Order: sequence, then structure tokens, then C-alpha cells
Amino acid sequence: MGKKVKDSGIGPGVTAWWLVGAPVDFRCGADRLLVHVREVLGRDPLDGSAYVFRNRHATRLKVLVVDAQGVWLCMRRLHRGRFVWVSGETLWSLSRGQFSWLCAGVDWQRLSCDTSSLGRLV
Repeated sequence: MGKKVKDSGIGPGVTAWWLVGAPVDFRCGADRLLVHVREVLGRDPLDGSAYVFRNRHATRLKVLVVDAQGVWLCMRRLHRGRFVWVSGETLWSLSRGQFSWLCAGVDWQRLSCDTSSLGRLV
């Protein structure tokens, strides 16, 4: 049976979760992040996806979602430690479960990897 992950509560109608690899200036508001999604990432910010950004130190993240009623811009800050982030990728696709682990400050890449090739532990 699969692991149950608590739902993040953000964007119940989100079609996809995208992790943006490069850090952004966190003084940016929703409008500037919308422009970033369109011009730098080359994606349509109105496509129903959530875009997850980080600051330079990976201690905070922002989630940008556009729905039929408007724009959601949420921020999360860890009390200690850093968010685990991808390196070298411009845009990384996340599942809802991976996003929940990321928000918890857990290494979501290790929890999400395929372990079938590792063999069984006795």
C-alpha cells in the first residue's frame, strides 16, 4: 500500500506542479512572477499549473497559481534548515505528494525515487 501524504491544501484544481530550478528575487509579487513564467520559462501561467519558486538561500518558497477567480501567491518559510531543491534543471515536474514533502522540508527526491532496483532488505 502506498504512503499517504497529507494534502497541501493549495490549489485543489491544480493540473500540474512545476518546480522552478533557478532562484528568484523574493521582492517579486504575483505580477512579476507571472511575467517570469511567461517570458523566462516560456509557459502559459493561465494553464492551471502551480509554479513553485525559491529564494537564493532555499529557506523560503513561493507558489503561484492562477484560477478562474484570480491569482494565488503563497509563501512558506522553514524555521530551520533549507528546502531540498533540484540543481541544473530549469523546470521540474512534481506530483502533489512530492510537493507536500517539499513543503514539509523533507528530501522529496529520496522519498520519490524508484527503489525496486535496490533489492530487498532482510
